[in-house]
Amino acid sequence: MIIEQLYTGCLAQGAYYIESAGEAAIIDPLRETSPYVRKAQTAGATIKYVFETHFHADFVSGHLDLAKKTGAKIVYGPNANTAYDVHHAKDGETFKLGNVTLKALHTPGHTFESTTYLLIDETGRDHALFTGDTLFIGDVGRPDLAIKGDLNERDLAGMLYDSLQAKIMPLADDLIVYPAHGAGSACGKSMSKETTDLLGNQKQVNYALRAESKEDFIQKVLDGLSVAPAYFAENARLNKEGYEPIDAVIKRGSQALAPDAFEALVNETGALVLDVRDAADFATGFIPNTINIGLNGQFAPWVGALIPDLLQPIALVTPDGQEAQTVLRLARVGYDQCIGFLAGGFAAWVQAGKEIDLVESISASEFARRRAARPNTPVVDVRKPGEYQSEHVEGAINIPLDMISERMGEVYRNEPVYVHCAGGYRSMVASSILKARGFDNIVNIDGGLAAIKNTSVTVGPTQVAY
Repeated sequence: MIIEQLYTGCLAQGAYYIESAGEAAIIDPLRETSPYVRKAQTAGATIKYVFETHFHADFVSGHLDLAKKTGAKIVYGPNANTAYDVHHAKDGETFKLGNVTLKALHTPGHTFESTTYLLIDETGRDHALFTGDTLFIGDVGRPDLAIKGDLNERDLAGMLYDSLQAKIMPLADDLIVYPAHGAGSACGKSMSKETTDLLGNQKQVNYALRAESKEDFIQKVLDGLSVAPAYFAENARLNKEGYEPIDAVIKRGSQALAPDAFEALVNETGALVLDVRDAADFATGFIPNTINIGLNGQFAPWVGALIPDLLQPIALVTPDGQEAQTVLRLARVGYDQCIGFLAGGFAAWVQAGKEIDLVESISASEFARRRAARPNTPVVDVRKPGEYQSEHVEGAINIPLDMISERMGEVYRNEPVYVHCAGGYRSMVASSILKARGFDNIVNIDGGLAAIKNTSVTVGPTQVAY
């Protein structure tokens, strides 16, 4: 028996490859099929099943393409009403895979169809638990994403409590827990950076499993939930109703366009120009009205949070050789309408004599010098509220990055406004959005608060509006 976790850091997502006696199963696959197909082919195994723990909201699953390419059967738990053919597992139903068995345990609460899969090894012993978003390491799935009808988040939290108590807690302590997500995912609020653990340890340390009562559980699970990213509902719909084959999406998005053709197509389609270079490279020059979301960060989740329309045409400016990877990472979260990329990257745009724009980006020490000269200079901190509450530049206002479009009316237009985050990634994203909306006095602070704290600038608890 082979169990392999295929973890994708950008999405904090774990897919699983299970193999026994020439048969394989994939649990919660990402949209690209080649990693799973290659593993099976290398091992001489046949992919028999694609198990889905629920309708994922934070990424588009690869179940449909994988089933078409391999003939595997797609398995969902009860209540999973889809627009395509699947096998709806009954609670307690078992599936033979080579010499091992997977047992479906219906565990509603995160969503109505949420199902956990118990792996029983060759000796008949319970070995591992693939929990999806029902149970994470250090947390449980948020119960506010599948609200419908007369049911509210408290009702779903109560369902989740019952599922955990009836289906998970009675299981053996030596079971290995394999969740669908880890720290950084918006599907929970306090997940561990660890991506697997023993169930017995989780019973001891997971706050949700240690709740004293159902009411205590509900209060703890609902406390401090952030607003769900806007793209979650659309991703869940795509997973339920179906989507365009990934090969077609990549082919369309991988069209190389010379500067003139790129400019013409952007003007014709109204495409958003997305520049995925590092913040430092973007700061030195970019195509006017371009948005910067760097590949070397939580790229896909930030795209989902900041580009509300999944049908928005997107034209790419990428580092050389990163074009196909960028198209794929966009497709993972349902952004399928890439129309091509700028051949030769930004350097080709410059060589063609095209117009460029700049964001002023300064060091933390230069910010400290300017701040000393003008103590009331407006500062916008685009970190999360919890980060801001912990410590922030005295006098700064907090506009979290995912709220920048809704709250840009709070930003001055007619004088310099200094923007920072923790290290520089999010502040450049915010600066590019503001710049594209006509804010011409934005100044990005390199290195963010981490660098600012090494200067004379006061970091304290007082918020002063401006």
